Amino acid sequence: MPVRTIEWKNDRVIMLDQRLLPHREVYRVCRDYDQVAEAIRSMVIRGAPAIGVAAAMGVALGALRAPPKTFDRAFERILAKLGKTRPTAVNLSWALQRMRQVYAQHRSQGVDAVKRALKEEAQKIYKEDIAANRQLGKYGMALLRNARQIMTHCNAGALATAGYGTALGILRALKESGKEFEVFVNETRPFLQGARLTAWELKKEKIPATLITDNMAGYLMQTGKVDAVVVGCDRVAANGDVANKIGTYTLAVLARRHGIPFYVAAPTSSIDIDCPCGKDIPIEQRDPKEVSHIFGKALAPKGIQVFNPAFDVTAQDLISAIITEKGVIHPPYQHNIRTHVGH
Repeated sequence: MPVRTIEWKNDRVIMLDQRLLPHREVYRVCRDYDQVAEAIRSMVIRGAPAIGVAAAMGVALGALRAPPKTFDRAFERILAKLGKTRPTAVNLSWALQRMRQVYAQHRSQGVDAVKRALKEEAQKIYKEDIAANRQLGKYGMALLRNARQIMTHCNAGALATAGYGTALGILRALKESGKEFEVFVNETRPFLQGARLTAWELKKEKIPATLITDNMAGYLMQTGKVDAVVVGCDRVAANGDVANKIGTYTLAVLARRHGIPFYVAAPTSSIDIDCPCGKDIPIEQRDPKEVSHIFGKALAPKGIQVFNPAFDVTAQDLISAIITEKGVIHPPYQHNIRTHVGH
């Protein structure tokens, strides 16, 4: 595994603190579900698949420490707290629903049986995510086999998952196949996941990468320096609209203008078949200081009004294909997504 993002060890949840990268590699040890919830909320861990894994482990951790006499009430409190941490990534609610189903299946066997089953399910979700990313990478590699200059946005690598990555998993698969290519990494303001995290991962993997500011993307496309764009996502609606890090929509529009394929890497855990379209996806609003400050240093005049949506929605007609661990979904998405996920 390229990066240890999160792991369960000795009934603790250990996470790499992504807020401190690339300068410091510090692992945080969560001893209860409250600490896991805070780690998700404060972006110690981020990325939709990783959030799902962390939430599942948080449920298991909370259940282990819940007193038997009040176990059922404690379980509901655990789910409620973790469910409120971040609203846009559907992997969070997907993982919590899986944990609720395990609870329901084993509750009649007693509290100890439920605790064991929840712990096992969290480990299963972790392992499934890594396997799904590797398979997704293989499918994506086939689409990008002729691309020599690839652009990506935000971080959809091992850091955003249990390991390997979605969009970056495709790039890892390309490298493992022996293909030579270059990656343009958008810095991804305001939280700089591209500059801090994607650039760090690609450098560790020895994949040639060039960091650019977000407003340079159009120039590179205009001058013929981009063959394809591949991004991750936080939620895919039933009609194929995709929520991803703010700035993704801008890239998709630019790619369409210049005839460049725009691909979305999305494990099926990120597909929300119950969400009709992009306008139904909740968009998280984050701390204004993420825009007005960098590393604690003010950039803007004190008191200036700040708008800071963490995500935007890219309409399905701008997306060339959606790549999952089950294969590649092509338009028309409304029909093909349901067929793909078995609905």
